[in-house]
Amino acid sequence: LCFAQKDVFQLKDIEKIAPKEKGITSMSVKEILQSLVDDGMVDTDRIGTSNYFWAFPSKALHARKRKLEELESQFAESSQKKEALQKSIEKSKVGREDTAERAALIEELAALRQKKEQLKAEIEKYRECDPDVVEEMRQTNQVAKEAANRWTDNIFSIKSWAKRKFGFEESRIDKSFGIPDDLDYID
Repeated sequence: LCFAQKDVFQLKDIEKIAPKEKGITSMSVKEILQSLVDDGMVDTDRIGTSNYFWAFPSKALHARKRKLEELESQFAESSQKKEALQKSIEKSKVGREDTAERAALIEELAALRQKKEQLKAEIEKYRECDPDVVEEMRQTNQVAKEAANRWTDNIFSIKSWAKRKFGFEESRIDKSFGIPDDLDYID
């Protein structure tokens, strides 16, 4: 509509003209117009209390030219990257020709890698005998032992407090709270 008449319109004018000339229902004109504004196909500006809408063919032409230039520059850049990669591939092929010596070296490399993996697996089997690992386990066990004794001490303290405060027997406290008879510190 704006292209055809090359004029500036208000929303109410477009709502009157669009149903007659373009067959658009008047209820959807505002929605379609907002979509065109969001896509940059129609320009809008507020002057005073009115909103004006316009779209001139030259703007669309300039937008297409800019997009074309952008795509052409991307194409040129991609072409240069492709050429650089082709040259890199050619350089990489130098010295990698398929020869008997190269095949033998590749086989030897594969065998050595396999042997390396086997040795790693073998070392992993004996990891538990590693002095560092054994020392770490001892320290972990010591921390766990201290924590268990601390909780045992806490239980004895609470039992003592309950006996003093409420006059409960020790066996009754143990039974009520599921405390085993043989609870004691870990040596």
